[in-house]
Amino acid sequence: MNYEQTIDYLYRKLPMFTRVGAVAFKKDLHNTIAMCERLDNPQNNFKTIHIGGTNGKGSTSHMLAAIFQQAGYKTGLYTSPHLKDFRERTRINGEMVSKDFVIDFVDQQQEIIEELSPSFLKLP
Repeated sequence: MNYEQTIDYLYRKLPMFTRVGAVAFKKDLHNTIAMCERLDNPQNNFKTIHIGGTNGKGSTSHMLAAIFQQAGYKTGLYTSPHLKDFRERTRINGEMVSKDFVIDFVDQQQEIIEELSPSFLKLP
């Protein structure tokens, strides 16, 4: 698949709440935990800050990432939703991941996506 086909696959395959309503809602973390396990729990291999709340999560996340980058840390940032390009969601050191990264990740994880039907996919 090329990039456009990959993004189309994600939007067709994954039941986003805005497209199909309440049926997309997953009330627990079963799929998230199962997907992490299938990916060998990558979250255990790096330090993480999870920002929750009602307002300001995106701004706070971007500011913290910028601070850590200036301090010399390699940063990964995932935010949602995106405005124009799906890759805006996943950044490494402030740069969007490449189209090839998205294509390769989805291709490598397609079996998991088909099996678990996650409510939406977060790239590492």
